[in-house]
Amino acid sequence: MTTDVMFAAAGVLTPFLVIVGFIVLGLMLFGPFVLGAVLIQERQVGVVVKRFGRRGLAPGRLIALGGEAGYQADTLAPGLHFGYWRWQYRIIKEPVTVVPQGEIALVLAADGAAIPTECILGKIVDCDNFQDARKFLVNGGEKGRQLGILTAGTYRINTALFTVITAAGAIEHGMMSEQLALHRIEPDMVGIVTALDGQPIEAGEIAGPTIAGHDNFQKAQAFLDGGGRRGLQEQVLLSGTWNLNPWFAQVEQVPMVQIPIGYIGVVISFVGQAHVDVSGVEFKHGDLVNPGHKGVWVTPLYPGKHPLNTRVMKVELVPTTNIVLNWASRTEAHHFDEKLSSITVRSKDGFAFNLDVSQIIHVGALDAPKVISRVGSMQNLVDHVLQPTVGNYFRNSAQDYTVLDFLSARGQRQTEAAEHIRKAIGAYDVQAIDTLIGDINPPAELMTTQTDRKIAEEQRKTYETQRAAQEQRQQLVRQTSLADIQHQVVGAEQGVNIAELKANATVKQATGDAESTRLRALGEAEAIRATGKAKAEAYRVGVESLGAQGYTVMQLMQIVGERNVRIVPDVAVSGANGSTGLVDGLLGIMLRGQSNGHTQPKQN
Repeated sequence: MTTDVMFAAAGVLTPFLVIVGFIVLGLMLFGPFVLGAVLIQERQVGVVVKRFGRRGLAPGRLIALGGEAGYQADTLAPGLHFGYWRWQYRIIKEPVTVVPQGEIALVLAADGAAIPTECILGKIVDCDNFQDARKFLVNGGEKGRQLGILTAGTYRINTALFTVITAAGAIEHGMMSEQLALHRIEPDMVGIVTALDGQPIEAGEIAGPTIAGHDNFQKAQAFLDGGGRRGLQEQVLLSGTWNLNPWFAQVEQVPMVQIPIGYIGVVISFVGQAHVDVSGVEFKHGDLVNPGHKGVWVTPLYPGKHPLNTRVMKVELVPTTNIVLNWASRTEAHHFDEKLSSITVRSKDGFAFNLDVSQIIHVGALDAPKVISRVGSMQNLVDHVLQPTVGNYFRNSAQDYTVLDFLSARGQRQTEAAEHIRKAIGAYDVQAIDTLIGDINPPAELMTTQTDRKIAEEQRKTYETQRAAQEQRQQLVRQTSLADIQHQVVGAEQGVNIAELKANATVKQATGDAESTRLRALGEAEAIRATGKAKAEAYRVGVESLGAQGYTVMQLMQIVGERNVRIVPDVAVSGANGSTGLVDGLLGIMLRGQSNGHTQPKQN
């Protein structure tokens, strides 16, 4: 029975299930048409186009806000939507808009209010970054190029109202892909901004004033709402990456102002607040202002890097070290003196000659703004102050002296020049450290005579020197000779002394000899006298004894014996026979000689 019941129930359900199946299949096949179902994928946007409606769009409008036929303001989000029957609606499935990292996207609106004539870009309105077309139109969004931009991200944009320009499609819209990249300001650089929208710059101004609250031109609407001016801007962009609308702002990168060591920078601003002089009553030849005002800033820039807008400000570099300026054919590395040349002066005696001068000056850091306020630049200081001051002084002073006086008293002329120039340029807040006279080029004809005279004088001095040298040489020779013969002189002197001593000795010897002779003579005389007396006494006794004749004969015989007086000849020659006497005599002599040679005794 149970089985029968089951079969009976199955018989009843089978037709029902079949009917349900057919219904489901019908819905699947014809439901979209019947129900108006539309499926939007996750990365799609459904743009709705209404084929017909009770009323048409107002003239000049493209997007329907009240159910009019045409493009609808509202889009379809991802999911299944019903009621969009194909005979009444056309659904355009567009991919979502993707802006890559490091890029921005620009937006063109095809509908909205007209852009005012004084503007070139549509204002920014609350529309969820252009994802809510209805808000855009209701809140007064303007057709055309938009001031707002899309930063990196994914957006569901109603492409019927908005055209989004990314870097990938930039060329199709007449732009470069680089323009849609984030704007990067490199280190040590500044960005000078030119705004392309806003109110015109006020008369008498060259740049728009600094506006607060626009986040470095990234919030363009805040810039315009704050009264921003189109054109060159005072404010600059510092190093970094910025989201800038290239339709709104153009940026030029320039290096920072660098003040090197040994310099300060004096800022001359052409923009800023109204000119208010703060130089004081004593400074009467220029004006100084505080930073942020138009004019020469009283506070200089010290060594370092400074982010200044060089399109609206000028920086004059002023050396704080000593500056050497040459009135000569050479120039220093700073080139301030490249237009200077030797000074031509005329002397009291009518000669013209050239004079090289070097002037050393110093400008203090706090005095530099005053100097620039007076003359405009360091080059103007040289050209308009120092050149006439130094040149005219030497031209005037040279007329009071002859060329030779000027040459001979150069040091004094230099001292006078330094004192005069120190006072003259001190009035310009410039310190004169020293004035130096270099080469002096007197007339050649004058110097020829002077040279000849000098040569003659020098020759005379040379001759005198040579004469003195000869005299010295003669003196040297004399002294040398004296030195050479000194030993002879000494010898002669010693000889004289010796001679004197010998003479004295001789005199003394002679005296002694004379005395000796006298004494000897006296002695001999006494002896002779005594001998004579003795002989006389002997003779007297002999005479008395022998008689006078006998004693005489005895004395003669004694003398003959003592003196060997020969009485008999050794050889006697006679001529008795008349022929042999001579020969016999010769033979006798010869024999006698031989006999004497053998027998004669030696004599001592």
